[in-house]
Amino acid sequence: MFGKILYIGEGEAKVENNRLQGEDKDLMNVHVIFEAQDQRILGEVEEVDNQEVKIRFLGEYINNKYVSGVIRKPLLSSTIRLINDEELSLLMGIYSDKSFILGQSSIYKNHTVYVDMNDLLANHMAIFGNSGSGKSCGVARIVQNIFENPNIISYNANIFIFDAYGEYKNAFSKLSEINTSYAYKFITTNPQEETDVLLNIPTHLLTLDDMTLLLQASSHSQIPIIERALKLVKIFSSDSPETTRYKNHLIAKAMLAVLYTNSPSKEKKNEIFKILEVCHTTEFNFDSTIEGIGYTRTLSECFEIDSNGNFGESVLINEYILKFIDDNIESMKEPAAPFYTLKDFQNALEFTLISEGFQHNETMHDDAMILQVRLQSIINSAIGSYFDAPNYIDQNNYIASLVAMPNRRKAQIININLEDVDDTYAKVIVKIMARMFFDFAKSRKQRASIPFHLFLEEAHRYVNKDADTFLIGYNIFERIAKEGRKYGVLLNIISQRPVEISDTVISQCSNFLIFKMTHPKDIEYIKTMLPNISADVVEKQKILQPGNCVGFGSAFKLPMIVKLDMPNPAPYSNSCNVNACWRLKTDSQG
Repeated sequence: MFGKILYIGEGEAKVENNRLQGEDKDLMNVHVIFEAQDQRILGEVEEVDNQEVKIRFLGEYINNKYVSGVIRKPLLSSTIRLINDEELSLLMGIYSDKSFILGQSSIYKNHTVYVDMNDLLANHMAIFGNSGSGKSCGVARIVQNIFENPNIISYNANIFIFDAYGEYKNAFSKLSEINTSYAYKFITTNPQEETDVLLNIPTHLLTLDDMTLLLQASSHSQIPIIERALKLVKIFSSDSPETTRYKNHLIAKAMLAVLYTNSPSKEKKNEIFKILEVCHTTEFNFDSTIEGIGYTRTLSECFEIDSNGNFGESVLINEYILKFIDDNIESMKEPAAPFYTLKDFQNALEFTLISEGFQHNETMHDDAMILQVRLQSIINSAIGSYFDAPNYIDQNNYIASLVAMPNRRKAQIININLEDVDDTYAKVIVKIMARMFFDFAKSRKQRASIPFHLFLEEAHRYVNKDADTFLIGYNIFERIAKEGRKYGVLLNIISQRPVEISDTVISQCSNFLIFKMTHPKDIEYIKTMLPNISADVVEKQKILQPGNCVGFGSAFKLPMIVKLDMPNPAPYSNSCNVNACWRLKTDSQG
């Protein structure tokens, strides 16, 4: 089959083709060994014609281990033979309590490809491919294979799948049938079955950065407004005597600020009444009793305007308000465990605008109005219900609740379905949850002791080159891509449009599964972002059949084409059966 070596170059050799008459063996992409003395060089057949076979060097077997890359070139006297089963197993891995089945070799029949769990799952991974190339089925099969390994029970796994279209519910619904120790949890924005859990993110766990993203702030001038409102809503959430003093102080300051303006009395009255509507206490509400000399008035009565256009009780008003000014309380700390809702935050935002004088600054007023309108829109839509927690819960217990099942068991796969949420808010929800996982992981005393695997289906919806870095100083996915590995927060990005994904995130991925891709921009982008990817890998993925992928990276000894079995059960990712749908008849149609 292989004759003498005709030529040895820097990375390839040309070998005489000794194909016998009638012999028609497919040699393309087959691996061969150049063997001489103590040397075994691995090569892959790249081109075949009637006279020559072109073979590219890949690596070397040293002490029964495969080492990628070639320093020593084969000798001209080397014998050339096909790779044997023992050598193949060093490339394709073995089944153990540290590995799982990835799929079958597309080149070598009856050979299974195994990957080490740490090599694949302790690093960020990217899965790319055209629509219909088999990405969703591939992801489902990989995750199923992880849990089907009888050599290990992965009880402490935390796999969060952010599902853009509700595809994976069917694929993992029978997880407990593999092993009764396993459980699957479906968190969704639209519960349909008894076991479905409504997505809920407590508003009081949102940070300044989270709220900035949720309200889609577009300028730095809006951030101090949000920051001030967050501080106020935390203080307003408490009913302690100290908090009441602070509230009274703020209300008094806001009212004085209005009274000292040059606005007509009618406008002053309207602004003061607006303050009392938004924030009130026993001492400051419309019915609060104010004592004069020999008479009493309610606070609202004090603001009645006389025939001269002035407040009839202006002296009484000023004396009463000044009693509550307490500059010593300005440094009051926020409560340690505040509980509040989006509606509470809306009131705090309204009070911020009034008390801080933003109403009289045209630019700040416009920025603030945009925030108010967006917040009102969220509260009045289904999005608001996803942030409507009934009680206080801290971040650690909230994350624990995400993996907890009703029977007190733990879920290993948590499917978060966002199919009813538009791209803008889906991105915010995923970013907020990713930030929580990252902060939780960073707070562990033992680093990376509780790993989280975030599978982002249709990742181009979330992992964009957006304005986060400009606005809040970082992008959470880029931060996780750069720092998450050492804390145990791992990204698994799944997309048909890698060109739309942050290049920082892609550059930090160590493993790739690339299904068929044909768009020239995406192909060129992958080549640019991954300088180590060979032209051969790029060419291979262009002609892949559905369900086949090119796997390469730290989990693979060398790039290889892998055929993944169909998942069982399969995700809801099939194309529409137009023929069957068009032929369907209802009872009324006979």
